[in-house]
Amino acid sequence: MNSTIYIRTLKRAEHTVFCVADGQKTYFDPQFRTAVPYSSGQQVKRSLIDALSNALNEIPAPTTFLFDADKDGKLKEGEVYATCDPSSADQLLGGWMKASKGGTERTIKRRSPLSISAMRGLHPLLTSTPNENISFDRSDRPNNAVIVRNEKGEVLSEDQIAALLTGKDRSLSRKWIPDNKRANGLFIQDMAIDLRRLFCVLQNPLEPEISAETEAKLLANGWVECHNIFGKCLVAPKAIRAKLIPALAYAIVNWSITSNQSRTFSLMETLAISVSDNANKIASSIRAKLHEEDDNKAVPIIEEELAGVNSFVSLSAAGYIRTKKEVADALDNAQQHLVDLMMAFDYENQMK
Repeated sequence: MNSTIYIRTLKRAEHTVFCVADGQKTYFDPQFRTAVPYSSGQQVKRSLIDALSNALNEIPAPTTFLFDADKDGKLKEGEVYATCDPSSADQLLGGWMKASKGGTERTIKRRSPLSISAMRGLHPLLTSTPNENISFDRSDRPNNAVIVRNEKGEVLSEDQIAALLTGKDRSLSRKWIPDNKRANGLFIQDMAIDLRRLFCVLQNPLEPEISAETEAKLLANGWVECHNIFGKCLVAPKAIRAKLIPALAYAIVNWSITSNQSRTFSLMETLAISVSDNANKIASSIRAKLHEEDDNKAVPIIEEELAGVNSFVSLSAAGYIRTKKEVADALDNAQQHLVDLMMAFDYENQMK
């Protein structure tokens, strides 16, 4: 019984920002000596959970922020934790950790059954990070408030401001913002779904995933006691699985990064998705190779008939990659394939 689903997603980004640090976060590729834009696995996971919550029409579980106030009234950062309750879909699939200060309570933690990579370039030569200069211009509005302070922090009068600007060609209603990085190119993102833990919560008293109160609540709500390779566990009932699996498949296929894009929105469309139970084959399914005659040029490749891999190629992919397999309903087919794989797993009888 195959217990892991590997997924590789190919996306195209066009003049956008999806992880901010000096305009756009990058890492340096030492072989091709170029900066490669990327989005962290944490940001991808956040985008996936947002898509999941939207598909379910549910608000994610609340987060508790703890602060400590000293005798002078200053606040210091304390612990941050969520509900640690798998009754919420974002908690069950996203994982949690609650570690109380002082060690007076047992730490409870659940590692997410979804292993999520960063979104990075399909190849260093197939991405770029161009720079652009932008401006924040409100010079056409007569009702702007302009405040100028001197070295003592005192606010200058209008006459003092006028005197200060004498002989200077300077607007106080316009800001120039130079050297903003943007990301272009083809990007891949990998994911592994551990079906053994997808809907199972362990009942290990030495390394607890849930509190005794939460365990009692789950049992009362129909969760089933079972065993898997990790030990005794509680499995979500079929009704919950039937609700969550289509939503998770939708999120995997349709997630997109929308944060940090107020000025530079990109559809970041999905060009292709490959699904397999073999990590090595999934790496070969969507890849790039150096051009035969030019080492400074890379060619993107989608293996359309690779044994052990199901590849789904969208219509838009044909504009960037040579392919004969593109179809209009490719992403719908990928979504249904993921649903079928997750539905077929025997969550209650994993030790057979």
